[in-house]
Amino acid sequence: MPKSMFYGSISSPKIDVTVDMGNPFLNRTVDGFLKIGTVAASRVAVEETYQCVQKGSISKAKFEDALKKMCKEGAYWGTVAGVYVGMEYGVERIRGRRDWKNAMLGGAITGLLISAASNNRRDKVVKDAIAAGAVATAVEFVSYLT
Repeated sequence: MPKSMFYGSISSPKIDVTVDMGNPFLNRTVDGFLKIGTVAASRVAVEETYQCVQKGSISKAKFEDALKKMCKEGAYWGTVAGVYVGMEYGVERIRGRRDWKNAMLGGAITGLLISAASNNRRDKVVKDAIAAGAVATAVEFVSYLT
């Protein structure tokens, strides 16, 4: 009995924007800022749209509030990502190696900087640095598995 099979692939559209700042460190930092900032802003847009659909209405004030939230979240998470990517690249250049330790150190430095910029106490800054380094290391290890 003949068998029929269907082969195919579904892929999402890929948009890649390159901003050449003339320096690899700046290029990666800006790229991280733009990509993650866009994701954060999109998340807020989806959440706000869902809330408007749930309520069944939208107002000019609600729309303006949503835009402000999108900009705020996009700028915050874009900045965190830009700092992380820049720190990881800087650590890689200083160490002369490309391995998981760069992610750990880049994450720890990023956590430290972001926490210190938020005017946290010393113990909170240290905890945030440790947590960010651990998360970055875990992400690096998971990416090796896939």
